[in-house]
Amino acid sequence: MPPSSSPAKRLRYFVLLVAALCLVFSKTLFEWVRLALAIDLHSHVILVPFISAYLVWQKRADLPTTFSASPVAGAIPAALGLVALGAPAVFRAQGSPLSPVGALDLKLAAVLMFSLWGALTMLGIPTLRKLIFPTAFLVFMLPLPPAFENAIEIFSQRASAEATAGYFALSGESVFRDGQVFKLPGVTIEVAQECSGIRSSYVLFMTSLLAGHLFLRSPWRRTFLAFFVIPLGILRNGFRVWLLATLASRFDPRWLDSPLHHRGGPLFFLLSLIPFFLVLFWLIRRDRRKNPLPTVAQASRA
Repeated sequence: MPPSSSPAKRLRYFVLLVAALCLVFSKTLFEWVRLALAIDLHSHVILVPFISAYLVWQKRADLPTTFSASPVAGAIPAALGLVALGAPAVFRAQGSPLSPVGALDLKLAAVLMFSLWGALTMLGIPTLRKLIFPTAFLVFMLPLPPAFENAIEIFSQRASAEATAGYFALSGESVFRDGQVFKLPGVTIEVAQECSGIRSSYVLFMTSLLAGHLFLRSPWRRTFLAFFVIPLGILRNGFRVWLLATLASRFDPRWLDSPLHHRGGPLFFLLSLIPFFLVLFWLIRRDRRKNPLPTVAQASRA
């Protein structure tokens, strides 16, 4: 491709490459969509490429107008893509085949790496530098590997049990605790691994990254917002367990088998958005106070 190619033409070539990759890996993408539709934890992955595409569209006016291909840099993701494609066969040959989700993750990672190779080769490093966040955000297309998912669930389970104990202490409720099990008058409840709230916490974490990118300019405030959702998710899970246990103990044990228990996740997720947006608005105000927008006169001089 000649250096004088217009940005529109370069983007068109890149889109054609991505379309070709989608065709070659159509079976992998079909498995990806089927997994997202079948398992709630992975249902968000289908939205990720559309979110990244929207963020790229927002940045279109800031993209460089001169072409600067980076084929040497593009060789790195191309090599990583080949490694990702060959890794499942290596694991099978060693007698320890990957799980279906793990194998799917590597195939999807290969698609992303080949796409990154095309972006570096056709659009160049200066263009990718302007699109760091939309590009990095595509990692959320990958379903959580089972080992990683299990580790997060165990951490959240134990942390939620501690939060639940804190709520009981604040409420003055009479309770006996044995690890993750809480015994109240007439009721025993366990903070099981399934009660970790991993999906809500994961989606909230993604939301915090997006909100920080769109509304905050300070890297420190963006980082604070992203880490803030971790204790927020734990406190939300602890509150949910405490509320259900208290309702079951004081009023009716059937609360433990109610829709609030089995399908109340979205409601508690919405409740957690209240403190999230309060902190976000506070950070936005401080961010703009420290980094005021330039006036028209300053912008014209710049």
